Amino acid sequence: MIKTNRLILREYTMDDLDALYEILSDEETMAHYPKPFDMDRVRGWIQWNIENYAKYGFGLWALVLRETGEMIGDCGLTIQDIDGEQLPEIGYHVHKKYWRRGLGKEAARAVRDWAFENTCYDILYSYMKYTNIASYSTAIANGMKKVKEYPDEKNGISYAYAITRDEWEKIR
Repeated sequence: MIKTNRLILREYTMDDLDALYEILSDEETMAHYPKPFDMDRVRGWIQWNIENYAKYGFGLWALVLRETGEMIGDCGLTIQDIDGEQLPEIGYHVHKKYWRRGLGKEAARAVRDWAFENTCYDILYSYMKYTNIASYSTAIANGMKKVKEYPDEKNGISYAYAITRDEWEKIR
């Protein structure tokens, strides 16, 4: 479990299914994905993360408001295919009613710090569809720089942002 001023990041359970479905099935929230998730895809998303916890010791974690206990999204570290390479990636989704409050940045920063403190990775990535301004703005806010733009079957064009351990140590 990771705690920030306003958030708790904890492992998913299947009890999170309905709350996560509300987020990942929303067309506006998922505008930069091929399509919103249906209930089966959300169930699979949670299961994939539970498997990641067992396999890697990390995954996307449920994002919970400390003040209310409401689950408002997810953020964490996963291994993703970024232009043909399997790389550690910080990903995030925040319920649209909580956008523009800095919660994604706060969560991603906590995950970045956790990853550099608890893994041997020397570089962390975030990748997104080129139209996802909010996502790459979050990456930039956490010290990442654009390192790659590449054609991607899922996104048309994807951007990859990254921060190295040395860069992270300088901004800490």
